[in-house]
Amino acid sequence: MTLNGARRSDATGQAYSQLSELIAGGEFEPGARLKESALADLLGVSRTPVREALRRLAADGLVEMHPNRGAQLVSYTPQEIADMFSVRVTLEPQASALAVPRLDADGLAELTELADRMAALVRGERDLQSVGELNRAFHERLLEASGNRALIAAVRAVVRPAVVHRTFHQYSPEALARSMAHHQEIVAAAREGDPEWAKSVMRTHLIAARHTATGGAS
Repeated sequence: MTLNGARRSDATGQAYSQLSELIAGGEFEPGARLKESALADLLGVSRTPVREALRRLAADGLVEMHPNRGAQLVSYTPQEIADMFSVRVTLEPQASALAVPRLDADGLAELTELADRMAALVRGERDLQSVGELNRAFHERLLEASGNRALIAAVRAVVRPAVVHRTFHQYSPEALARSMAHHQEIVAAAREGDPEWAKSVMRTHLIAARHTATGGAS
């Protein structure tokens, strides 16, 4: 990679992180148009890294890209969010149960590290951007370990990173700590080789997240 390419990559990464935090923090109204020129001025960068950052955010499900109209922040109703989580509550605990007997030492070590890193971030600097990324990796690792391709595809079809990411910013300190404890307990269940324990904790984990994301709508 050339020096200019490295600088452009750094600028894109910075713009991506800043925009993710602004979106998660509610700085833009749901459905708002995200104009490249205005965002470039806001972030103090050129339009090129903003454009590339918006493409990454579109891949994450945070924004939608429309021909000739640019980027627009996604918007979901509380009921739509509740419906997404309800499907996850039905499917993802089963994936966790299937994953437990299939996890080898390396898989358990990876889950442990992800859970520990999330907990440390919550106790320390509360870097919710990083917590969200680690959380996504944790759930993905368990999902992949299930070995059930139909189940994996079904869960991925309803997971909306935008919703999950913004949910972390709605947690109270107590709720966030409880969520991190759920991750630790799922790892403990996996270490004990107990699928039903892992299934039960994942269900509780997702129900709690649904209440936070929707304000109790169901």
